[in-house]
Amino acid sequence: MTPSSVPSEEPAIAPLPAQFSNPVSDVYLADPQCFYYQGTYYAVGTGQAEAGDEKLPDRVIPMIKSRDLQHWEPVGHLLEPPAEEKGGSFWAPEVHYNDGTFYLYYHADGNGHGFRIRVATSDSPEGPYTDTGSPLTDVLKNNFAIDSTAFRDDDGQWYLFYATDFYDSDATTFRGTALVVDRLKSMTELEGHPQTVMRAHWQWQLYLRHRLMGGVRADWYTLEGPAVIKHDGKYYCFYSGGNYANDTYGVDYLVADHIDGPWRETGEFRGPQIMRTVPGKVIGPGHNGLVSSPDGKQDYIVYHAWNKAMTRRQLWVDPLMWTEHGPQVERFIERVQECNRTAEEQERDAGR
Repeated sequence: MTPSSVPSEEPAIAPLPAQFSNPVSDVYLADPQCFYYQGTYYAVGTGQAEAGDEKLPDRVIPMIKSRDLQHWEPVGHLLEPPAEEKGGSFWAPEVHYNDGTFYLYYHADGNGHGFRIRVATSDSPEGPYTDTGSPLTDVLKNNFAIDSTAFRDDDGQWYLFYATDFYDSDATTFRGTALVVDRLKSMTELEGHPQTVMRAHWQWQLYLRHRLMGGVRADWYTLEGPAVIKHDGKYYCFYSGGNYANDTYGVDYLVADHIDGPWRETGEFRGPQIMRTVPGKVIGPGHNGLVSSPDGKQDYIVYHAWNKAMTRRQLWVDPLMWTEHGPQVERFIERVQECNRTAEEQERDAGR
């Protein structure tokens, strides 16, 4: 079961397309996550106001829904922000279901000290959701915790993967945002012992050169937007690297034999292996979610990409193929292979 599947009594369902006409929605929906419940697919994400580009409405966090992953309609906004978060940004929401309750994880910085992980609950997928009043992370101890995703292992234990900042570095491990995981004591409380999943090690993960962070001006790298799934006995952590605001953004994945790791990198110097910019066709694809067909036989990857004017990040959907070479998305295979060949040639020429 993927992290975004919800067991339920199944009504009649609409057939899902073999391929999708993308983007599947014209609305601004960055950092999308999708889940299925009783015949309907729901998607949430960062809206344009929630991203900080427009004035926030009274309610935040947009949701849309679909019967077939291709045709979508608006649901509305799910949450009245807690008083202490009003006026800030609301990034990368996700909804996860457990024991009759829907949990909305989101990331807010209205407190003025930085981003923290919060959670709200509802007994309906469409809300309204009510914040629990207790953030999962303490902004005074960690002022940048974003992009959390909940994953339930086979033994019933839930984990929360998220992105946070690291300021140390050496010759092969870079300063920047990277991935950690912590156990959930309950759906609304972390154990508080995050373990590093993966740091930035490769030039394609560069976010910005000479960025001033933590009082030091240096190159800054980014791994963010984790999405975790178990397939054929192995754990896969998809993540996005590079800079979301341009065409360097892309999706790679990590593999582990156990949820606690160690996690093995895939793309390494070659770059992202799931998706990357295809000139003239797809700009800056990334921050993906994962969802399954109702029968569990087909997985789908949902992600955002920029419109041609680069004014909106919009929802895209594609089938996820499991091959002998690992997970792949047909739309990007040719471009990924082309970039791999170029990177391998450069490595050979450099004598590495």
